[in-house]
Amino acid sequence: MVNILAKPGKGDCFTDIAGLQVGHAQDTAVKSGVTVIVPSSPVAMGVDVRGGGPGTRDTDALDPTCLVDTVHGLVLAGGSVFGLAAADAVCAGLSEQNIGLPFGPRTIPVVPSAILFDLKNGGNKDWGAVPPYHRLGTEALAALGTKVAQGPVGAGYGATAGDKPGGIACASLETEDGLQVSAIVAVNSFGSVVENPNKNNGLIEIPTPGFVGTNTTIGAVATNITLDKAGCKRLAIMAQDGFARTIRPIHTPFDGDTIFALSTGAQSVTTANGNMAQTLTILGTLAADCVARAVLKAIQA
Repeated sequence: MVNILAKPGKGDCFTDIAGLQVGHAQDTAVKSGVTVIVPSSPVAMGVDVRGGGPGTRDTDALDPTCLVDTVHGLVLAGGSVFGLAAADAVCAGLSEQNIGLPFGPRTIPVVPSAILFDLKNGGNKDWGAVPPYHRLGTEALAALGTKVAQGPVGAGYGATAGDKPGGIACASLETEDGLQVSAIVAVNSFGSVVENPNKNNGLIEIPTPGFVGTNTTIGAVATNITLDKAGCKRLAIMAQDGFARTIRPIHTPFDGDTIFALSTGAQSVTTANGNMAQTLTILGTLAADCVARAVLKAIQA
């Protein structure tokens, strides 16, 4: 048995992984927002989608069998299908900065995205033929930085958790030998967030029918350890356990629960005698811990 000691990173934040920036933007009248993640250089990325009602963009490109090895950004947005327009804005903005794949007359950024459903939260959704998410994507891109606001901001601005307010938050963990993992989660769950899922003696609290079809919890985990897309996929799969620990019920037909996992590749696998499988086991366990703490922090914030 190997004992691994991990502690929160310097800021207990997603951007404790060097080279990552996060930007938030929200519209107070619409009661919705967008969160953008951009690395300083392209990163490997994987994704795990568990909910029965997901809304995503470019997740197929993250399949290990597909051509593109690295991506240039990630977008988490409110607005249901309308929120996918935020990724259009981020792609356009990154291309203007000459960030992306060098094909044709301009670069082509690869920017996967996931959305959550916040259309019934009471905000003004009468936006006509021009939803606000392209604008919000541009604003979030302009707001990139390493200090990340938490609570009712960005993609978590109009979120709900069961019949309570939701939000967005971060967490991070690092080991003595340099493994780092962080998470950022926008909690907009169908189920209620519970710190101890056994405290109700088996009682399942199901939200009223008015909440059915109005939720999704989305987020990302990151590591400094070099992983390929297959490794990132496994990291995302293990990270989903953090949802299961803190949200009940989870992965329902009404949710689109999705976690992305990215690797900056700053450090090679040097722990556990270079054993990738064992290192991934450690990283995935830490990722689930980070996700669980981020979910609780989002509600507390």
